[in-house]
Amino acid sequence: MKRIAFLIDEFPVLSETFVGNEIRAVAALGHPVEIIAMRRPQGKSQPADEALAAQTVYLDEIGSLDAGLELMRSGSRIGRAWEFISEQRGLPGRSLLFNAAKIASVLHRRNCEHIHAHFAWGAAGHAIAAGRLAGISVSFVGHGTDVFGTPADLDTKLRHADFAVATCEDTRAHFLDLTSNAIVASIACGIEVDRFKRPESDGNPGEPRLIYVGRLIERKGVQDVLSALSRLAPSERPAFDIVGDGIMRSELEEQTVALGLSASVTFLGSRPAEWLTANLGSYTALLAPFFEGEDGGRDTGPLVTKEAMAMEVPVIASTFMGLKEIVNESCGILVPPRDLDALTAAIRTAVSWSPEERYRLGQAGRQRVITNFTTRRQAEYLTAVVSCLGRAA
Repeated sequence: MKRIAFLIDEFPVLSETFVGNEIRAVAALGHPVEIIAMRRPQGKSQPADEALAAQTVYLDEIGSLDAGLELMRSGSRIGRAWEFISEQRGLPGRSLLFNAAKIASVLHRRNCEHIHAHFAWGAAGHAIAAGRLAGISVSFVGHGTDVFGTPADLDTKLRHADFAVATCEDTRAHFLDLTSNAIVASIACGIEVDRFKRPESDGNPGEPRLIYVGRLIERKGVQDVLSALSRLAPSERPAFDIVGDGIMRSELEEQTVALGLSASVTFLGSRPAEWLTANLGSYTALLAPFFEGEDGGRDTGPLVTKEAMAMEVPVIASTFMGLKEIVNESCGILVPPRDLDALTAAIRTAVSWSPEERYRLGQAGRQRVITNFTTRRQAEYLTAVVSCLGRAA
């Protein structure tokens, strides 16, 4: 059982439940874990991550460089670290080396044997440099915007890491297009499935009610849902609850009023995961009509779709990135991205589902998550790859 360090730019973050999920799952398999974060978060976090936050080492709290400086005296280690540092362009070289030495000190003192970074930005760069100084293997996972929106030295990181993790097959293909000889594992983010169960007393509502959960930003497609709802006659229009917040909230509220949807659309603001486990099971369907944003950002494998499916809620999703690997016709409806006709038709179909159809779709969705998208399965895949690696130096 290797001791695995996780390096994250910022931890814990409310919308990044996948980070804590993975760390807990790896620890549950018996691997000792260490958590290092580049900085403290400024906003809210999930209650489930509080225990992990208490054991996290933050970069500004790493006082001693002794071990890192000692490691730098190894010609081969400093050589490998500097090879990467000199090739990358996103971070100042001296700053990167200094921070890498601090991180390597922690890795050395705590006998870490592998370092795994979340997001392909600064955390991945620091993990590679620190891992080379510490003489251990390195990996990173790319999620979405860090890969497709604002990537930084991605090809260089793919060449210098021991392996990379893609959360869906489209991302894996993109990695290999950038660096054909990179080692890339395709590992979907999982959920703690036992936390997401429909309460025994919870039946489907008498009236159809749809839900969206996530940030209110362009590429999530909430504006398309509102446009699709406006195409339905008031008599067949379902209620629609929007859970989340973001830069588009005011714009979406104005769109709701302009389209005459105020009677059926409710903005609920941000809610913790505990709210989802208590309420999500009462909805007819979850909406996830994602597409590529104008900034190139993409959501590659949204957890909320898996959480809904685990709670036996069908999903209406676009055939975009990892969504088409998560949802199929057994547990929901897939539509082309930005196709308002198809989205409107899908909503109309969901509204017409009988209780028996909802039950069948819900049961199939939960089984699909149990088979393919648990945190245990994710952790087993990740640690299997890590266990195949020898020490890097």
